[in-house]
Amino acid sequence: MKHFVMFAFAACSSVALAAYDVQLVQAGLNRPYGIEVVGGGDGARVYFTQLPTPGVPGSMGGMNSVNLRRPNGTLSIISMGEPDPLHLSFSQGNLFWTCRSAGVILRAQPNGSIAPVLTGLMRPTGVEAGPHGSLYFTQVPTPGVPGSMGGMNTVNVLFGNVTTVLTTGEPEPTDIAVDPRTGTAYWTCKSAGVILSRNRCGTVSLFLSGLSQPNGIDTDERGNLFFTEVPTPGLSGSMGGMNKVWKVRIRDRAMTLVNAGDPEPNDISVSQSGAIYWTCTSAGVIVRAVPR
Repeated sequence: MKHFVMFAFAACSSVALAAYDVQLVQAGLNRPYGIEVVGGGDGARVYFTQLPTPGVPGSMGGMNSVNLRRPNGTLSIISMGEPDPLHLSFSQGNLFWTCRSAGVILRAQPNGSIAPVLTGLMRPTGVEAGPHGSLYFTQVPTPGVPGSMGGMNTVNVLFGNVTTVLTTGEPEPTDIAVDPRTGTAYWTCKSAGVILSRNRCGTVSLFLSGLSQPNGIDTDERGNLFFTEVPTPGLSGSMGGMNKVWKVRIRDRAMTLVNAGDPEPNDISVSQSGAIYWTCTSAGVIVRAVPR
């Protein structure tokens, strides 16, 4: 297993562009998936989920967890035993995450207490804390099935105690991010190979198309969007894998390839200092790309 982790990281770093130094942050993880970075530089805190037993609760032997990597490198478990903790978001001291098979969104408060924010959902996947206490999330009960064929997937926002459906009918709204400058929401639609957006006026637009299984997504305060493509999960570049990590300038959609060849870059998060972090699920690592 150690040999495979080192090999996978070497595949990532060998194709990094000149604009970034690609570094291994954490190895030896058990299928890390979601990631959320809080702060920046040497003080960055990295929250992440691990899904070695997706869909299996702790009472039945499941070993899935929500975790924190502190700036000094120590790891701690925030929650363990949920059947399917996926994506995360952090806001005002609160950590939110979706639990897909349980149909809930959970919140860990600063005092350590954990409680559901929403229940009875239909396979929630992406989650993002937006402005003014809003919480955006996606539901994917029928992955890959568009509304015209009976699909029931939705993009939603919770504000106060009211949940509003923002859009329906997309085949696979996977992960979601909100531009902190404008309040525009962006989400990946994996099977359709697109990224869509919805501005504050409620207009839904196509942001990028022609993508190859886009998955994780994030934005920063500098007007950039970041996302991953995972068309060949588990395959490194040396074995024919075509997975990529991208940066996009929102104003003109200019794209920069951050990294290629990682075997499974599922989720992505950018720190306040501009470092780009992502999970590599099959290799069991967290990687970051630091601008030079």
